[in-house]
Amino acid sequence: MKFTARVWKFGDNINTDLILPNVAFYLTPDEQLRYVFRANRPGWVDEMRAGDILIGGRNFGMGSSRPAARNLKNLGLSCLVADSINGLFYRNAVNFAFPAMECPGVPDLFEEGDEALVDFDAGTVTNVTRGKSLPGRTIPPQLLRIVDAGGIFPLLERDGCIAPKAAT
Repeated sequence: MKFTARVWKFGDNINTDLILPNVAFYLTPDEQLRYVFRANRPGWVDEMRAGDILIGGRNFGMGSSRPAARNLKNLGLSCLVADSINGLFYRNAVNFAFPAMECPGVPDLFEEGDEALVDFDAGTVTNVTRGKSLPGRTIPPQLLRIVDAGGIFPLLERDGCIAPKAAT
């Protein structure tokens, strides 16, 4: 799994309240997308394009178990690479099939708008614009299986562990 696209940089300790503020919590998933990062980057959702890559700092996604990862996926971002990722957010990212990789030092590798190549199989992150790379942490095969299936529910449906959603 590889992605090449323009990057957007966010800093350290981006919490799930910043990704999905409480005013949007009870809206439909489609309506929630208008509020992503509204508190710290108003209008960002109108500037990003499908396939763009999010670069984060330390402890990305800390906070509650809000469906923040789902919203980043539904916006059309291809993946997240951060210095470090909060454990609960990371697991939600896997469950919503939003590829995420920890890569210490990645914020210093990019300026906003640079082009990145993120190779999840090799565990590398490359700044295509500047010709520099860093090693990241690969996704364990068991978790990559969930991402490749489109998320935990599609995997469980595919493997016959739960009834297909349309049949319920």
